[in-house]
Amino acid sequence: MFALPEGSWWDWEVVEWIPGRLRFGAGYDLTYHHELELVFSDPMYVACPSAFHDPEFREPTAEELALMVRQVGELPPVLVAFEADAGGSGPATGLIAAEQVRVVQGSWSHVVQGGRSAPATQAGDRQEQQACEPGQ
Repeated sequence: MFALPEGSWWDWEVVEWIPGRLRFGAGYDLTYHHELELVFSDPMYVACPSAFHDPEFREPTAEELALMVRQVGELPPVLVAFEADAGGSGPATGLIAAEQVRVVQGSWSHVVQGGRSAPATQAGDRQEQQACEPGQ
């Protein structure tokens, strides 16, 4: 399990999904920018909405752990589970298995709505809050 830094992380959305990396952006309003990213390296299982609000991260259930063993053959190094508002009648469940997850705090500007540009701060100004790797 990991902890997010203090902040207003109400809105969440996928800002990048390429082979080997899944990146979520978070902030209080994602129309023009975001201030936090969760970066999953080598995701092997992803089941979650592409945009959601106010996630509550939690430990995976026994059923979710068993699902991972069936789906990927073993327990992954990182397994993130959460419940969030995705606009439906009840909370949506998210489950992501990966080799690593990093929490990166900074400021990213969206030049056009729905677009993602380079970070507004210099790469060295971003703060990596926490990385979860195998064995942690």
